Amino acid sequence: MIPVTSFAGKTVAVFGLGGSGLASCHALRAGGAEVIASDDSAEKLTEAAQAGFITADLRKVPWTNFAALVLTPGAPLTHPSPHWTVLAAQQAGVEVVGDIELFCRERRRHAPDAPFVAITGTNGKSTTTALIAHLMRVAGYDSQMGGNIGTAILSLEPPRTGRVHVIEMSSYQIDLSPSLDPSVGILLNVSEDHIDRHGTLEHYAAVKERLVAGVQPQGTAIVGVDDGWSRNTADRIERAGRRVVRVSVKNPLPDGVYVEREIIWRASGGARSEVARIGGIGSLRGLHNAQNAACAAACALAIGVSTETLQNGLRSFPGLAHRMEQVGRRGNVLFVNDSKGTNADAAAHALSSFADIFWIAGGKPKLGGIAGLSEYFPRIRKAYLIGEAAQEFSGTLGDRVPHEISETLDVAVASAARDAETSGLSDPVVLLSPACASFDQYRNFEIRGAKFRDLVTALPGVKPVV
Repeated sequence: MIPVTSFAGKTVAVFGLGGSGLASCHALRAGGAEVIASDDSAEKLTEAAQAGFITADLRKVPWTNFAALVLTPGAPLTHPSPHWTVLAAQQAGVEVVGDIELFCRERRRHAPDAPFVAITGTNGKSTTTALIAHLMRVAGYDSQMGGNIGTAILSLEPPRTGRVHVIEMSSYQIDLSPSLDPSVGILLNVSEDHIDRHGTLEHYAAVKERLVAGVQPQGTAIVGVDDGWSRNTADRIERAGRRVVRVSVKNPLPDGVYVEREIIWRASGGARSEVARIGGIGSLRGLHNAQNAACAAACALAIGVSTETLQNGLRSFPGLAHRMEQVGRRGNVLFVNDSKGTNADAAAHALSSFADIFWIAGGKPKLGGIAGLSEYFPRIRKAYLIGEAAQEFSGTLGDRVPHEISETLDVAVASAARDAETSGLSDPVVLLSPACASFDQYRNFEIRGAKFRDLVTALPGVKPVV
């Protein structure tokens, strides 16, 4: 835990008592603050009270007593309208912050030189965060990983020399971190997302930009420049005096880090040098993972990791569960769990990564369906459709892709495994990348992915991928 000493002797309101909220309560109390905990859930209030915290309805207490409001990222700060606690705080002149802001203040007070890597982007945040944390461990650092990827940041160990904090950040968390100042900030990409919470794409992109614009004066901003929003961000923050490393997986760069023919290159002053090779690394398959790997490599180089250590770390990266996770092989058939592919854009990354696909798709459909995936249909040898979307997807595939309505995952896995094995293809892949939410049959995508993994490993002769 990281005790929050910056509010010692003061009273702080905490609204939203999920994982990060309750962690904030514990960290504030450990640092000497008095905490008033609040939530709309009676169950969460009971949990906080059992942990020894004062709980209250913040509508019924005087806000003049509070030094700050620590707000859950789940509550809107601005759009579609500010949460009622935000309005109450603003009226009373009380600052509104999140748990990552508390971390930033503690780091500046106690260990300002400790490495702090912050990662954001519309896509690829979790894989890049996990990869960087893995690379730092391989390089000998005490690597602390958290934020949006899982563990609340204040539940990690405190910053110190030899310890690096690798933190995934959503736009909501950036919004609540006004003094965010990583030593390495990474913006992977920007595309339309979360407009309901930010109002416009321009505002969403501006929030993302704040993470890299706020890097420490001697730090490094790493920006993927394969989209227009991020290219403009790189130009602006470079003009503002920050050190910028541009990253591309689409075009060679005269100055920056780029990927060409599955090799990561570093270019400067018209010369280039090889950084690492990612060809044949199953956990980093596909163009999207090439970007993740290139940004992670740029981060490792900025921190001072050798190219030899970096290459070893890339090769040994196991990947994330449910994200292009290689579950096992039977003969020459590879089974891949991409249950996190909950919409067509996410499924496109997986479909673009293989040539001969036996595709398991379906679930609770999302707006637009899979019509936008038609360019990948020639890669699909057969599709196995499950859940509520099965009939809709069948209509979209029509005569262009052989398919069957399997209805359930167990039927789909058995049929796809049989067909892939008898196909005569050299590298067939049974791919679960549903392009749908899971909620019609499973509580979340993790449970759906775990079910796929269990079904695959139960098949006779399947060997895990190491």
